[in-house]
Amino acid sequence: MAQQAILVVDDEAPMRKFVSHNLKAGGYDVLTAADGNEALKLLVEHPLDLLLLDIGMAGPDGLAVLEAVRRDMEVPVLMISARAREADKVKALDLGADDYLVKPFGVAELLARVRALLRRVTPGPRGPLPPYRYRGLVVDFSARRVWLNDVGVSLTRREFEVLAYLARNAGKVLLHRQVLQAVWGSQYGEETDYVWTFVQRIRRKLEPDRQHPRYVLTEPGVGYFVPGQDEEDAA
Repeated sequence: MAQQAILVVDDEAPMRKFVSHNLKAGGYDVLTAADGNEALKLLVEHPLDLLLLDIGMAGPDGLAVLEAVRRDMEVPVLMISARAREADKVKALDLGADDYLVKPFGVAELLARVRALLRRVTPGPRGPLPPYRYRGLVVDFSARRVWLNDVGVSLTRREFEVLAYLARNAGKVLLHRQVLQAVWGSQYGEETDYVWTFVQRIRRKLEPDRQHPRYVLTEPGVGYFVPGQDEEDAA
C-alpha cells in the first residue's frame, strides 16, 4: 500500500523539521515548503492526501493559499498556527480548512488530527443506504454526491460528511458534540464552532433563504437536524 503524502508548509525551519520528522516516523511520505508560492507549486506538481498549512508567512499567507487550494482542489487542509483566537479559527474554517491546530502542540495530538483527516469513510452505518430525498434535495451516500432540484451541488469532502451524517439521522436532533465526534473523530470535544462553521458553509450552498433554512435546521441550544424524508420521496 502506497504511503499517504502530506505537504507541510511553514516559514519556520524548526517547525517544519519537527512536523515532518514526526510524520515520517508515523509512516507518511512528507514534502515541505517554506512559503506560499513554493506550496502552490508543489500542490500542482504532486498528488497529495493532506496539506498542513501555517497562516503567518511572507508572500501569500496561509489563508491566501487556502483560498487558492479551495478553488481547484479537494485535499483536506489542517491549519497550524500560533493564532489561538476563536475568530482566527472560524475565519480559516470558513475559507475551507478542515481543522485547526494551535501551536505549540504535541506529537500525539498532531498525529491524531492527521489520522482523523485522512479517514476516507463517511461516518455512519456500514453498507449502502438509499439516497436521502427531501423537497428537491438528494444526498447520495454511495456516490458521495448532492443534488438540489436536479442540479449538482459542489461540497468539499468535510462539508459532505457533515451533511451526510445529518441525513443518515434525518428527523433526529443531533448535539453539536455528536456531529463533531462523528465527523472529526472521538478525540474532539470542545471545538463545537467547527460544526457551526460547516453548517453555515452548507447552508450557503443549499438554502435559498439562509435566514429561514428549510434543509439544515437548528434546535436552539441543542444542535442541528435535517427533516425526515417526505413519504413520496422516501418511497
